[in-house]
Amino acid sequence: MPAVAQQHASKGVVVLIDSNEPRVMGHAISYTANLSKHFASKGQTAPIEIVANSQGIDVFRADKSPLKEPLAALRQMFPTVVLSMCASSKSIAESKENLIIPLVEGARLVPFGIGRVVELQMKGWAYVHG
Repeated sequence: MPAVAQQHASKGVVVLIDSNEPRVMGHAISYTANLSKHFASKGQTAPIEIVANSQGIDVFRADKSPLKEPLAALRQMFPTVVLSMCASSKSIAESKENLIIPLVEGARLVPFGIGRVVELQMKGWAYVHG
């Protein structure tokens, strides 16, 4: 057993992406990586979840995400980061575009993105807007 055991925070950080601008989506990925490194440097871990809703769902779309490679690198470096896409926003986009939207590897659906953000905040999680 290591001399200094890693501490785990019971509360985490939720990062919201609600824009399809590559710069904004990229910031959210950078924030997530930097937060993971920050906690690791202190011998701690903290759960981190990226939630995409509205136009921000593009970040987790396998058919059009401009950040597939940075997302894959993030998941490889920090496999505990959770990627959540708003199912409501996905359904609206699928109706408008008349297609089934594929998700990037590792992404999951939550019923309502903003609902997920508020749920986590009510549990004491910190909120970061991408």
